[in-house]
Amino acid sequence: MWRGLWTLAAQAARWPCRLCTRRSSGALAPGSGATIFALSSGQGRCGVAVIRTSGPASGHALRILTAPRDLPPARHASLRLLSDPRSGEPLDRALVLWFPGPKSFTGEDCVEFHVHGGPAVVSGVLQALGSVPGLRPAEAGEFTRRAFAHGKLNLTEVEGLADLIHAETEAQRRQALRQLDGELGHLCRGWAETLTKALAHVEAYIDFGEDDNLEEGVLEQAGIEVRALEVALGAHLRDARRGQRLRSGAHVVVTGPPNAGKSSLVNLLSRKPVSIVSPEPGTTRDVLETPVDLAGFPVLLSDTAGLREGVGPVEQEGVRRARERLEQADLILAMLDASDLTSPSSCNFLATVVASVGAQSPSDSSQRVLLVLNKSDLLSTEGPGPGPDMPPHLLLSCVTGEGLDGLLEALRKELAAVCGDPSTGPPLLTRARHQYHLQGCLDALGHYKQSKDLALAAEALRVARGHLTRLTGGGGTEEILDIIFRDFCVGK
Repeated sequence: MWRGLWTLAAQAARWPCRLCTRRSSGALAPGSGATIFALSSGQGRCGVAVIRTSGPASGHALRILTAPRDLPPARHASLRLLSDPRSGEPLDRALVLWFPGPKSFTGEDCVEFHVHGGPAVVSGVLQALGSVPGLRPAEAGEFTRRAFAHGKLNLTEVEGLADLIHAETEAQRRQALRQLDGELGHLCRGWAETLTKALAHVEAYIDFGEDDNLEEGVLEQAGIEVRALEVALGAHLRDARRGQRLRSGAHVVVTGPPNAGKSSLVNLLSRKPVSIVSPEPGTTRDVLETPVDLAGFPVLLSDTAGLREGVGPVEQEGVRRARERLEQADLILAMLDASDLTSPSSCNFLATVVASVGAQSPSDSSQRVLLVLNKSDLLSTEGPGPGPDMPPHLLLSCVTGEGLDGLLEALRKELAAVCGDPSTGPPLLTRARHQYHLQGCLDALGHYKQSKDLALAAEALRVARGHLTRLTGGGGTEEILDIIFRDFCVGK
């Protein structure tokens, strides 16, 4: 239905499209003069739908579709009757907002039509806009691309906006908002200013080093600034994987001997029956994965086969896959039966999995582990609990739910360490592109320190500064921009 409506609007506007100057990406070149329009509020029946325009003909389109035909006060909602400019037939009674450039999202003249969200209303307004000379349907991400072209957003802010649109958890939303607010861009611009100052000092020494007018210690000061920047870049690069996990999801693997309650825990955390639960050992023979929101963090949760010597080829393959997933895990939920801690399978699991992962330094970017002792409801109230030699652990009953709140709080802390806490600390690097440019900058600074020739040292500083500039969108190639903007929906 909605694809058909958009096709009709595109056909109605096909002749202005031939007048547009295009780049190789298919996006409108800044300054080409075309005005674009699109449904911005998402497809489907709704109470209110938002249709927006951007470009020099926005005011003209608003006058043509509304009565009275004067422009409303800027940035104030006005109730207007929308009519088809070809037939004069009323389309809807809508709220309209007029945003004259440059004080708008894109920096151009913009209009928003807040119409009733029925398909017939939306179709009629889109077709009416398509009939206005100079207007054409927008392409995916074109509104945001125009905002970028007019300096309203830098490239890291554009990425933050895309992440905000796609955010599914509280942590993702917080991180995206921080990036959209420009925290990463401001940080990179500060670093670029540091390099600009260091480059100026080096070039001044090259040009005026033999004069008496140059201050003493110019090169030494540049070296101090470069070393401080190296430390800051190194710290961010060490945390680079955390930001990418926050954006794409951390990998949490539930593992343990057969019948420890792994599948029950996966079903409990995912709030749906992902895995079959049975008292028969070896029920789960493959890796079952489901995306979940755990304590506000995005997680890919994996249920695995019980670790034991397989009794058949199918179970042996399941155990092999379980061990393979363990090596890929960011966080391991190690499960044991609290009423069967002295069995050979439990002791072997503690020695081979829990002890080896727990021995790693928590400051490393290595795996982390939470030991969960399930079936606490089977423990006698007067009987002995887990012995003093047992590693740090959490008691849980998947049957009664007792201990679940404590587990979720422990998961929140572990995932904050794995993904980074978007509420505090420096901005995270959420994309491989960020890591690439910061690593390139750090490598160039290494060349600066090794250069014996001042001209080569200055060039190394220029290369380092160029990486920071491209990270925020300066001097970016068309192909990179295409990849970033194609993640947006039409109308954003």
